[in-house]
Amino acid sequence: MEPGNDTRISEFLLLGLSEEPELQTLIFGLFLTMYLITVFGNLLIILAIGSDSHLHTPMYFFLDNLSFVDICFTSTTIPKMLLNIQTQSKVITYEGCISQIYFLILFAVSDIFLLSVMAYDRYVAICHPLHYMVIMNPHLCKLLVLVSWIMSILNSLLHCLMMLRLSFCTHFQIPHFFCELNQMIQLACSDTFLNNLVMYFAAVLLAGGPFAGILYSYSKIVSSIHRISSAQGKYKAFSTCASHLSVVSLFYCTMLGVYLSSAATQSSHTSAVVSVMYTLVAPMLNPFIYSLRNKDIKRALKRIIGVPEM
Repeated sequence: MEPGNDTRISEFLLLGLSEEPELQTLIFGLFLTMYLITVFGNLLIILAIGSDSHLHTPMYFFLDNLSFVDICFTSTTIPKMLLNIQTQSKVITYEGCISQIYFLILFAVSDIFLLSVMAYDRYVAICHPLHYMVIMNPHLCKLLVLVSWIMSILNSLLHCLMMLRLSFCTHFQIPHFFCELNQMIQLACSDTFLNNLVMYFAAVLLAGGPFAGILYSYSKIVSSIHRISSAQGKYKAFSTCASHLSVVSLFYCTMLGVYLSSAATQSSHTSAVVSVMYTLVAPMLNPFIYSLRNKDIKRALKRIIGVPEM
């Protein structure tokens, strides 16, 4: 195949986490187990919230959406990886790769927006408790989720349209277990300046902006908790946002770890290994974080499973 600006290839090869045959069975078993835990764990959270009328509140409405997004986010990459290992094929079509990039960005950005909306919800609950139900009314909650989805869809669509203008010549091996936007841009043989510009601008705006909002919300929350006189009151106020704070820390720290490690080592394999943290480990741990630290969720889960309440 001769290099050229008009060159189009029909498929790519996903090299995965390891090319050693003896590790493929271990990787398949480990990732299948983690994926099933992620899907069933988040499904249980969705069922628990849907089946218990006491959980039909703004906080759990956002958590319900977050669990759905986590299932979709993980399902964008892991099933294809497992299929490739099972069939001993590394092929992904050009269209499949673009689709994977679209949905991966869509659900990742939705995750970020939902976490920032949940931070705002906790800010209103702790700093303006008497007006909480008036401010966080059902109309506003649905509007916040709708805006999050619209922004995520438009951002994903922009990146994919920008990808379609790129040409790929002879370098069609992706040193990753999924089609990651940055990796794809690096493989292109046409000018990628505009793609890089849009990618970094969107990252700063759509990841940095919500993160700044989360930091602002928690600065107000900490200030409000500090003014509570009783230790029991401080603990009760902090416990309502501890789970969310844990999930935010896990998500942002793992994503930051991916980009810091890739920048420090310049190794695509290292980046692929570390990216497992935010594509699979973080969504898998979220149900445990919320269920273990939340009495209402635990009670609803016990009712679904059939465990008698003590």
